Amino acid sequence: MQTPADRQDRHEYPSHWEADVVLRDGGTARVRPITVDDADRLVSFYEQVSAESKYYRFFAPYPKLSAKDVHRFTHHDFVDRVGLAATIGGEFIATVRYDRIGADGMAASVPADEAEVAFLVQDAHQGRGVASALLEHIAAVARERGIRRFAAEVLPANSKMIKVFTDAGYTQQRSFEDGVVRLEFDLEPTDRSVAVQRAREQRAEARSVRRLLTPGSVAVIGVGRAPGGVGRSVLGNLRDAGFTGRLYAVNKAFPEDLKEVDGVPAHRSVRDIDAPVDLAVVAVPAEHVPDVVTDCGEHGVQGLVVLAAGYAESGPDGRERQRELVRHARTYGMRIIGPNAFGIINTAADVRLNASLAPEMPRPGRIGLFAQSGAIGIALLSRLHRRGGGVTGTTGVSTFVSSGNRADVSGNDVLQYWYDDSETDVVLMYLESIGNPRKFTRLARRTVAAKPLVVVQSAGSAPQGHAVRATRLPHATVSALLRQAGVIRVDTITELVDAGLLLARQPLPAGPRVTILGNSESLGLLTYDRCLAEGLRPAPPLDLTTMATPADFHRALSQALADESCDAVVVTAIPTIGEGAVADAELAQALRSAAEGAPGKPVLVVHVELGGLAEALSAAGRTAPQTGVTAAGAQQLRPAERPPAEETEAARTPPTAVTEAAKPPTPHPCSRLIPAYPAAERAVRALAEAVKYAQWRREAADPGKVPEYDDIDEKGAAELIGALLERGEGLTIGDEETCALLGRYGVAVHRALPAPTPEAAVAAARDLGYPVALKATAPHLRHRADLGGVRLDLADEEQLRRAYAELTELFGPPGELRPVVQRMAPRGVDTVVRAVIDPAAGAVLSFGLAGAASQLLGDTAHRLVPVTDRDATSLVRSIRTAPLLFGWRGSTPVDTPALEELLLRVSRLVDDHPEVVAVTLEPVVVARQGVSVLGATVRLAPPPARDDMGPRTLPTY
Repeated sequence: MQTPADRQDRHEYPSHWEADVVLRDGGTARVRPITVDDADRLVSFYEQVSAESKYYRFFAPYPKLSAKDVHRFTHHDFVDRVGLAATIGGEFIATVRYDRIGADGMAASVPADEAEVAFLVQDAHQGRGVASALLEHIAAVARERGIRRFAAEVLPANSKMIKVFTDAGYTQQRSFEDGVVRLEFDLEPTDRSVAVQRAREQRAEARSVRRLLTPGSVAVIGVGRAPGGVGRSVLGNLRDAGFTGRLYAVNKAFPEDLKEVDGVPAHRSVRDIDAPVDLAVVAVPAEHVPDVVTDCGEHGVQGLVVLAAGYAESGPDGRERQRELVRHARTYGMRIIGPNAFGIINTAADVRLNASLAPEMPRPGRIGLFAQSGAIGIALLSRLHRRGGGVTGTTGVSTFVSSGNRADVSGNDVLQYWYDDSETDVVLMYLESIGNPRKFTRLARRTVAAKPLVVVQSAGSAPQGHAVRATRLPHATVSALLRQAGVIRVDTITELVDAGLLLARQPLPAGPRVTILGNSESLGLLTYDRCLAEGLRPAPPLDLTTMATPADFHRALSQALADESCDAVVVTAIPTIGEGAVADAELAQALRSAAEGAPGKPVLVVHVELGGLAEALSAAGRTAPQTGVTAAGAQQLRPAERPPAEETEAARTPPTAVTEAAKPPTPHPCSRLIPAYPAAERAVRALAEAVKYAQWRREAADPGKVPEYDDIDEKGAAELIGALLERGEGLTIGDEETCALLGRYGVAVHRALPAPTPEAAVAAARDLGYPVALKATAPHLRHRADLGGVRLDLADEEQLRRAYAELTELFGPPGELRPVVQRMAPRGVDTVVRAVIDPAAGAVLSFGLAGAASQLLGDTAHRLVPVTDRDATSLVRSIRTAPLLFGWRGSTPVDTPALEELLLRVSRLVDDHPEVVAVTLEPVVVARQGVSVLGATVRLAPPPARDDMGPRTLPTY
């Protein structure tokens, strides 16, 4: 008969504990609960553990597990006794377990909240961060089961395991007794434990991408015997790019006596290769991919680029095929780019990887490029490589990733890699969807503090092949949140390239002041107008006349750059009749020479389609390190601090007749490329984005703080929320409860008393005191003063009764109107404050002016919660109608500090209590002194899962 300890039916198998994780070296493992079916796996695992590791685990020689041990370690109730295993290829590589204990240290059950925890990691996998990952997951499981504290006993010599515990960042106590180190630590996440977890996440995910982009050997699987076809093309691209590692051609249909294909060793299977293979490019039909994945996994391949289509983009069957592909590859610890991918490129001289369908290797450079769409990837590579899209001058690529359906490796992973990649100064991303907006925003904020990130995000629905989390936020709101994080958000790939070229070539401007000079008055005025439209501060254009010589340009540009009132210069140029390429080269050299005298200020050129000038401008040497100084003498912010990889003059400048004839002088090696644009609006838009990004960088140095308010009753609010949630899963609470909850956070709501009859209205007014307002709160009239459902400044009973009669005559009986009486608030500007918890993006605070005009224009600003004091200040000022708050056209300025405090209090409420899933304050009247909240609604629900606060996991779709 089973004892209670044998039973596993206290809880069903917790499948939500299963997770894929990236380890420290970039490989992957699967974490899952241990069950009774794992007895053989456990025994096999234990046999492969060294005697020393067994001794550290059991404090004595323990060569073999007994049958009783195996039973104990595989039978869990998933509450008081839990075991997790990390697996690769279906086999255990590490285990962790906890046993709930009481105050006496003996086995216990709920409500005891302490547990003993112990690990065992196979020696071959020690040093890969397996134990750290398992600790995160077992801690999350324990918190879910009501355990608040772990205890662990470790031998002093077991320094690796002691380090796992001490480095985790939890609040700890340490003691030494009877030759054993005893560690006790609380499982509540701390700022340090979250920081440690995210740092480990960054290193692991960056290394997993680095393994894909810097392979020592590549096998192309699906290489055709005849020229042509995808596999043969990719093999040729790799070979022609000069890949520095080993190449292999694989096709199961190859004759057994075939030794080479295009000079590359040929094999019928990856398993036949007698050397390690780091990366496999899979170019076989979808139905053959599973066999290929198995072969690659058994051979120890580290990653796959799957070019095959026929997955989630083809419908439900393909989506399931895609899920199985990811599960299959992760079983072996492999990561996948794709399926339906265009490929990956790394231009580094020691790699030279072109594992893509791009027939030409891009020039080496400092731009990292990510595109989910293969077609967009081709377009971006073409514009950067061939000087397409009207933007001239060469700018190279460091690495390129086209993720296709991004079933595994996503933009978040690549962003982790580029964050600390010394070869990348600027990141350009085309995103058709964002799988995890909350994480992307977090990673983006950290990245842009070091280097610019320019993003185009598709406004339509996600492509069929992309699995994304549901979001209730409009596209414009997501874009606003990205901008808040410092992302340079543009709308088209033309703008993406325009901004990228400027940021890769020029220093960041110290401010918005722009000098415009050139030999065309009309082009200068057009540029001036565009600067004003983009919010820049241009000086009147300096017209050098059409007779200006290169020396005139040099003199004018030098003077402009030396002027402390100038932050950037836009040079406008039109052709010089009859001079040709020689004059173009002279002008380009004059501009470069002048620009070198002020390395801290950006210079742009707007030119009428002039091949010669554009080519000459781009014929400069490599981009040099530029550590410019602002006018005030402070260190200038730089998007790029390192020169690009060496380029030959031939690589930079195509041998056209114009450039060959001109043969411009070889520039100084420290000269910088000056970007040239064929239209003023494109140049100015790129400059405006650089100005805003530089401003964000300066402000990010002091992000502000979340204020503490002494009158906030966090405990009382939690108790009230708990009591209200006992009524149901999700509910919009009543007016009295809303006032009580908001009052706990210092937000006072004006009382609104129901007035179902004229007599009730008079009684309510007598209670509140005159003057009062009479409002219809029916859904179709609520917050619609423009429809006439509100009567204000009613000074006495006679006016109130008359207003009541007018409303009922116009809109119907009181039962439909739902009238209320409210004491008049001081006159001011009507605004709206909202907060919502979105399942994908997290908690968002929004602000705008009340009224149809703002709603129609979409004039609402957004910030992620928690909001700092600086966030609140910028939130109020970032809407287009903000001048109404600050005395527009002689009106009285209102109390914006009080408004900012209200925003901060609402942010604190939502951040402290995730059960508050929606708050609306409408209207909020901001008066000359103080604010009045005249209407409020609050919705409660069980808190949504915060995956960004849990253990590290790879997404599963």
